[in-house]
Amino acid sequence: MTDSLPSYDWPTLDPGWVWLCGAGPGDPGLLTLHALNALRQADVVVYDALVEPAILDWAPQAEAVYAGKRGGKPSAKQRDISLRLVQFARDGKRVLRLKGGDPFVFGRGGEEAQTLVQHGIPIRIIPGISAGIGGLAYAGIPVTHRDVNQSVTFVTGHDQSGQTPSSLDWRAIAQGAGTIVIYMGMKHIAQIADQLIAGGRPPDDPVAVVTTATTLTQTVLETTLSDAPRAIAEAALEPPAIICIGRAVLMRQVLDWQSLLAEDAPRNLDPLGRGEAAESA
Repeated sequence: MTDSLPSYDWPTLDPGWVWLCGAGPGDPGLLTLHALNALRQADVVVYDALVEPAILDWAPQAEAVYAGKRGGKPSAKQRDISLRLVQFARDGKRVLRLKGGDPFVFGRGGEEAQTLVQHGIPIRIIPGISAGIGGLAYAGIPVTHRDVNQSVTFVTGHDQSGQTPSSLDWRAIAQGAGTIVIYMGMKHIAQIADQLIAGGRPPDDPVAVVTTATTLTQTVLETTLSDAPRAIAEAALEPPAIICIGRAVLMRQVLDWQSLLAEDAPRNLDPLGRGEAAESA
């Protein structure tokens, strides 16, 4: 099943194994070759809500089993999903667990992998491009830039209870993170913004909200930290979304490559106000 892949010693997905694989942020072209190799071999593909449906077409021989979890919507319990993977493997299936983004970045991949190992199921981990990096890149936003940040902090907008994580030190994040990338933060953006501002983050800090990143329906809202809750509500944005906070967002004014493809002129060739050519850095 790997005859159309480049020549390489591709691993074999054997019966009774489970491969946990990242499907990337949406665009099927961002799938890794290891992921494609897995799709070609699987008997069962257990996929999440954020997996682009077209990707499943690359495994026509496999049974597709939906196991998505979306906040505020009916979904399977995590325990049931994990144990179903165990059962598929014990039935001798070649199992591919396909998760949006990267399975180990706010994707519960660690929990599922641990359950499999505890039940004696052999596993392989295939990383994927996380929306917090790849999705922002599609919006023309680099999560790191030497002129604005030497660190980036990834946080989740809700914990197991569905509320804003109480264990996070929002003051430390506000003051210590050059760029903040928030997953699953739309529901609690007002509370998050308030806590960051109270912790010392500038109210006019640039913010970008990227919904359905890397897909044909991607939208990008540029706003400020204090105005983000109102702007998101007025734009009627819906999850899934990645929220980026920090001056790196300004780089979209020059790096919005999708607008450049449409032959739009850059809005600002020097959005950080360096006053000199980029190559002089």
